[in-house]
Formats: sequence, C-alpha cells, structure tokens
Amino acid sequence: MTKKLLTLKKTKSLDRVVHSAHNEAFNEIDCLGCANCCKTTGPLLTPPDVQRISSKLKMTEKNFVQEYLRRDEDDDLVFKSMPCPFLEEDNACSIYAFRPRACRAFPHTDAPGQASILNLTRKNAKICPAVSRILQILSEHS
Repeated sequence: MTKKLLTLKKTKSLDRVVHSAHNEAFNEIDCLGCANCCKTTGPLLTPPDVQRISSKLKMTEKNFVQEYLRRDEDDDLVFKSMPCPFLEEDNACSIYAFRPRACRAFPHTDAPGQASILNLTRKNAKICPAVSRILQILSEHS
C-alpha cells in the first residue's frame, strides 16, 4: 500500500482524493480496451440481478440460472465460467444496460467509504489498469 494511502486512511479526505484520481484515471483509460474484469472476475449475482437479466433475455429465471450460473463455495450465484458469457469479441457487454449490480459497481473507486475497502482496491489494481493508474496518481501526489 502506498504511503499516501496509509496517510489518507487516517483522514476524512480519502474519499475526495480517491474519487478525484478515479475521475482522472477513467478519463485516460477506456475499459473496452481491456475488459480484464469481465475476463477474470466473476460477479456475484443477486436475486434482483437474476430477475432483471432473465427478463431482458426473455428466459425464465430457472432457465437462466441453469444455463449461465452455478453456486460457488459460499453458496453465491456466479457465472459457470469466465470470461463472462455476455462479453463480446470487441470487449463490449451484450447485457450492459441490465448487467449485474457487482459489474456496475466495479472497481468501487468511486464509492463512498474508501478507507474500508483499501485492501480490495489493492487487489483490484492487479486486474484493472484504471485502478493501477489511480494508485499511481495517488503516489505521484504524495
């Protein structure tokens, strides 16, 4: 963890600083050029996700679960395999408008409460070039 993050963790300015770096990084980096999250990190699907996606795909929830999902070791619903079955060749998401909540939130660097997810941010930096860039921006401004 960068010294800057350790220092900021103890202050109330962490959200402001991380959110600013988030905006800067995502102005520089196009997710469609990467899609590592869609290739490697399966989201947890909530019951509302299953209902929304199956409805949009004109499938029953049961058929959607049978075709695309499995229960993981924590009994959460996840995709049967990665990359995501809805990832297209150009790295676009074929269900983008109704994608799972976890996909909408990734990589969480624009969420409130950054101090409580610093370990997740470090982990996500290994997957997401934008998060890696956010950490770089933070270290450059320390």
